[in-house]
Amino acid sequence: MTGNWTDHLMIAPILLPLVAAGALLFMNERRHARKAMVSVGAVLGLLVVSIALLRSAAGTGPGQPAAMGVYLLGNWPAPFGIVLVVDRLSAMMLVLTSVLGLAALVFALARWSKAGPYFHSLFLLLLMGLNGAFLTGDLFNLFVFFEVLLAASYGLVLHGSGLVRVKAGLHYIAINLASSFLFLIGVSLIYGVAGTLNMADLAARIPTVAAEDRMMLEAGAALLGVAFLVKAGMWPLNFWLPTTYSAAAAPAAAMFAIMTKVGIYILLRLSLLLFGDGAGASAGLGGDVLLIGGLATLSFGAIGVLASQAMGRLAGYSVLVSSGTLLAAIGIGNAGVTAGALFYLVSSTLAICAFFLLIELVERDQNPAADILAVTMEAFGDDDDEEEAEEEVGIPFQATMAILGIGFAGCALLLAGLPPLSGFIAKFAILTAIFNPDGIGGGVLVSTVTWTFTALLILSGLSALIAMTRAGVRTFWAPVDRTVPRVHAVEIAPVAMLLLLCAVLTVAGGPVMEYMDETARSLHAPEGYVDGVLTAAPIEGPAVGEGR
Repeated sequence: MTGNWTDHLMIAPILLPLVAAGALLFMNERRHARKAMVSVGAVLGLLVVSIALLRSAAGTGPGQPAAMGVYLLGNWPAPFGIVLVVDRLSAMMLVLTSVLGLAALVFALARWSKAGPYFHSLFLLLLMGLNGAFLTGDLFNLFVFFEVLLAASYGLVLHGSGLVRVKAGLHYIAINLASSFLFLIGVSLIYGVAGTLNMADLAARIPTVAAEDRMMLEAGAALLGVAFLVKAGMWPLNFWLPTTYSAAAAPAAAMFAIMTKVGIYILLRLSLLLFGDGAGASAGLGGDVLLIGGLATLSFGAIGVLASQAMGRLAGYSVLVSSGTLLAAIGIGNAGVTAGALFYLVSSTLAICAFFLLIELVERDQNPAADILAVTMEAFGDDDDEEEAEEEVGIPFQATMAILGIGFAGCALLLAGLPPLSGFIAKFAILTAIFNPDGIGGGVLVSTVTWTFTALLILSGLSALIAMTRAGVRTFWAPVDRTVPRVHAVEIAPVAMLLLLCAVLTVAGGPVMEYMDETARSLHAPEGYVDGVLTAAPIEGPAVGEGR
């Protein structure tokens, strides 16, 4: 860390939402416009800072080393002080979080920000916790930021009240409190063996851990992994997720799509940094669990997507499909697959976020019994179908439903992974890397796993296509309750922005994949991360008598 003021941008993603959230607590709750201006301004500032950090972390071009930034809080060197680290992966996650935060917040201004107290403060604290989890360089502060984002999410999942929301929220709180307890135990075990919680220092010490202590170290890592697998939604730890996500308010559910990726991010980071090829006897720890668990989650999510009748649960199971794909990709442990998975992470998160927001608009003012009646008619038919069709000839298709239908079609293409959008490019990149001979270690097991993952990846896309087509027909083509929702432009704009970003990912697929390739290579060769953190020098103070 140098004395340049631009280096202090690394702490801005944490300080900016924290200061804004604290300031909003002192404002009267009835000052909706003023609170909205402060909140939107803070998120816009986050987006600008995140893009600046991304440009810095990207380096000078393909093939060049990552321009990693290390921020020493308190000016203490690692591993004694708290460090923040900005590399390609963390910068990418910061930008993704800021984009989703801006979309969800703008959407909430029309309705949900006024549905309960302290929405803006909770929302900004959630962003602070997410950004801190992506930036921190040690496990203890990872736990701190993890608890901050969870505490804020507890308030957001209950925002708007309602029996279903409260019931799902209480289940969500209980599950996450249990996972936090496991997190704390795992961190304690690791510290007891290694004597440090700095990630870079841990990576340097793990190969030298004595054989008699290695079991305790791996037990702590396993408990830590279970805590993050709960958040990532791996089967069978994901029973709570579809119900909670479908019950939450639309802006909260949209942000929960990135919260699931926090678990994915940490598993990817720690598995390659702490238990990569240089970890000695612990190399590859948990890789088979991630691979098999990812395949199971992908299967479970695909079945859930097909079985879902309500669009909210369909979106919740789509989150599981995304998580299962990413977990399996991490378990394969190939740099090319990791690069495709990172592209898929960005594309699927944007698509799911847009879908959660779109569901709120589509189902607004809709009769709750309409979905049940539609399923009944689909199963048993209706003798009056032809007569009703004759009566409805000539009914105009309202412009609002047309716009929503276009957005729904875009979400369907992205979730199913069909061309020409970014969902197809992401899956194609994963499959290309899987079948690249340089990325296959050989053997019957690898071949079996490869074909299983390929089949599940394709079938999950097919299940999403069937489910989305069925939901689209019921909602837009042959609705039981023909009601046109009242939609504000401020609600349509975020959905359009997210889908437009997916289109940008499609057009700029080449440069984006180059960035993902470089990111994956740096993750699979963590020596640069370790050296960068441990060799970061504090800022030298002024010489004695210099100020005289």
